[in-house]
Amino acid sequence: MKLIIYSLLAITISASSLAQSLKGNVYEIDDKGEKVPLLGTNVFWQGTQVGTTTDDKGFFDLRKVDSNPPILVVSYIGYQPVKMEIPAELDTIEIVLTVNRELQEVVVTGTPLSKYIDDLDAKQTEVITSKELLKAACCNLSESFTTNASVDVQFQDAVTGAKQIQLLGLSGLYTQILYENIPTLKGLASTFGLGYVPGPWMTSISVSKGAASVVNGYESVTGQINIEYKKPDDLERYYFNVFQSSHFKTDINANAATHLNDNLSTMILAHADFNQKAMDENHDSFRDQPNVKQFNLVNRWKYQSYTGFESQFGVQVMNEERRGGQTTESHSNTGIHLDHPYEINVDTKRFEVFAKNGYVFDDAAYTSIGLILNAQWHKQNSILGLRSYYGDQKTFYTNLLFQTRTDDDIHAITLGGSFVYDKYDESFQGYNFGRNESRPGVFAEYTFSPDNLLTIVPGVRFDFHNLYGTFFTPRLHVKYNFDENTILRGSAGKGYRSVNLFSENLNYLASSRHFVIIDNPTYEEACNYGLNLTRYFSINDRELRITAEYYRTDFLKQTVVDIDSDVREVRFYNLNGKSFSNNYQVEFAYQPIDRLDVTAAFRYTDVKSNYGDKLLIKPLSSKYKALVTISYATNDSSWLFDSSFLLNGGGRIPSTKQNPVEYQRAESFPAFLNINAQITKKIGFVDVYLGAENLTNYKQDNPIIAANDPFGDYFDASMIWGPIDGTKIYIGLRLSVL
Repeated sequence: MKLIIYSLLAITISASSLAQSLKGNVYEIDDKGEKVPLLGTNVFWQGTQVGTTTDDKGFFDLRKVDSNPPILVVSYIGYQPVKMEIPAELDTIEIVLTVNRELQEVVVTGTPLSKYIDDLDAKQTEVITSKELLKAACCNLSESFTTNASVDVQFQDAVTGAKQIQLLGLSGLYTQILYENIPTLKGLASTFGLGYVPGPWMTSISVSKGAASVVNGYESVTGQINIEYKKPDDLERYYFNVFQSSHFKTDINANAATHLNDNLSTMILAHADFNQKAMDENHDSFRDQPNVKQFNLVNRWKYQSYTGFESQFGVQVMNEERRGGQTTESHSNTGIHLDHPYEINVDTKRFEVFAKNGYVFDDAAYTSIGLILNAQWHKQNSILGLRSYYGDQKTFYTNLLFQTRTDDDIHAITLGGSFVYDKYDESFQGYNFGRNESRPGVFAEYTFSPDNLLTIVPGVRFDFHNLYGTFFTPRLHVKYNFDENTILRGSAGKGYRSVNLFSENLNYLASSRHFVIIDNPTYEEACNYGLNLTRYFSINDRELRITAEYYRTDFLKQTVVDIDSDVREVRFYNLNGKSFSNNYQVEFAYQPIDRLDVTAAFRYTDVKSNYGDKLLIKPLSSKYKALVTISYATNDSSWLFDSSFLLNGGGRIPSTKQNPVEYQRAESFPAFLNINAQITKKIGFVDVYLGAENLTNYKQDNPIIAANDPFGDYFDASMIWGPIDGTKIYIGLRLSVL
């Protein structure tokens, strides 16, 4: 029987890293006598609600409690639980679990999960581990959700290569993206930012749906995505990865970590990707994907005093060149604009520094204070045909947190204050736009957890925006356990976001549409409500997990981006009427036989908004999605087989009846199937993988309207709803040394 332990997770800078804690690893012994990390193992102090789960390396970091004697309990389904008394002076530990054997000598086995729902969190949070990320060609963040039913990723246009996520049926602009609880990829970085996070750098991605914690700000409307990077004190010392696709994309990644002494460690993460060959498979004279050259480097440090103080700090530098548009070969063959082809040039430079500091008070191990500091500079020069956009953003972010709780862990509170400053300098078509946003804020979050059944987390924050006034952000999370196998979660809250009109709508520059600003954009405001039910069943001594959920988002204030009213314009104006999203999803996860993992999910979205006086379905988005993923490993895990089958439902296309007949399109698009597959061979500490994407070779027909006349009145590369690339084969090699 699976033992599910629920405890309180307080959201701080990496709360576990700020407290006096016990760190360790949990393993099993495989058939070769080697230690294999166990992910998702429950680790908690007996008689308390203080607990955690292990990551994909079997690692845990658990805050110590003031109990006499402190008894540590370690449990994992299918394994014998372990209980042990932990001496006060012990800071690190290694635990090996053994497989549980029934009286009939039937062996109940378990395997580490590659993705799971965090049963300890009051919020609905799915954790995608590095094991799951390795199941597909995860070259960057935009390719990390291939096997995830909740998050969609699609192209924004047919020429720039920009991608955007969707969560709960809405644009990723309404999802707050963080790395290690530091807000990132907003403002000018929102268009191409998903490509700035290399896949091999990530150890996990946590996807929280609905109203998020007030601790990290007011900007999450549909949820939060928090990325965990590799750290200097991880087990991995050296790593190298090289990837090559049939579309001539090359990725190279490497990282190295070293311990300088008992207190200080450092790590370098390096990434480079190249795509220098022009491809035009549909023969429309435009590159199917732009040529990209990116260099990305991070140096991070960690200092731990073992007397209560800990600090993590680092710097990141990124440079990217993006070249697209018409190909030289096409001009020579067709004579189209031979003297002046339609070109796309996007140059981006990004620099970032961060520091996270925490201190635990000696007289109270459950009381700590933390400070986050972050500064970002983002510069982008963009030329799309005859249009140009220049943007420069400087951001400073700081967050001060104080956390404490009672001895019995029934009551906990997090208090803090933050300050965010954004300086924008933008130029569009020769017109200069600039603004400075500063917003000091205060917040409080209280947790009430009287037993292992109920957790209530209300939170509130006030932010004082220099341009838009006071933002009041209330949020509430409730988790109730009907029994050890059934969890009900509910959430409600409000969110806000400032509108960056040009950088967030760069895809419409890849068209001849005129920008018509009817109302100057300011900020958006929305409420989100959600319910989630998670139920675990035992079928043939194997665990079946079923989750069912419903989320609704209602906009109180919104900047409408209208491409329906006039095919020659993109209009921006304040919402006058309704704008909402309903999201329904059910998911199943089961292992029918040893080492065969199967997940199946179905999602239906109902997203509508008033465009002028008409309430219309959101354009260019699928109304439903069905996903099946299948993974199998051989007995010794030397061979891994992974596949995903994604059915995207049909949707609405804005009317093009105002165009000449040859430039008109249908007003809806059909459902289509996308199949990905990958095979991995493990040879010691080396992995060789071979995969294919879009095996059905499904592509949107004629994705660019008037591709033969890009400087004419009807050119439009922004009407994208499906794949642009055909089948892609790739091969790669990974080397990891612990």
